[in-house]
Amino acid sequence: MNIKPLADRVVIKMVEAEETTKSGIILAGSAKEKPQVAEIVAVGPGGIVDGNEVKMYVKVGDRVITSKYSGTEVKIDGAELTIVKQSDILAIVE
Repeated sequence: MNIKPLADRVVIKMVEAEETTKSGIILAGSAKEKPQVAEIVAVGPGGIVDGNEVKMYVKVGDRVITSKYSGTEVKIDGAELTIVKQSDILAIVE
């Protein structure tokens, strides 16, 4: 199934958090924080949103940092994805 976001929406897939600390300690599943780094899977066309023109600054394949509790989680073809507004993306990771 293909997903195409509307307006200023972006579909992202969370990147798994590190399982070990820098000192080599392996973290249990419950000790890991929710990842905030994600990879962009699909980008909406932008356009007029709430009377303002929105230009899309991200593209498919970008790695981004998102707000911690933003977006709507969906499951499509077994993949867990999140749909967020472009304004919920805080930074692009290079």
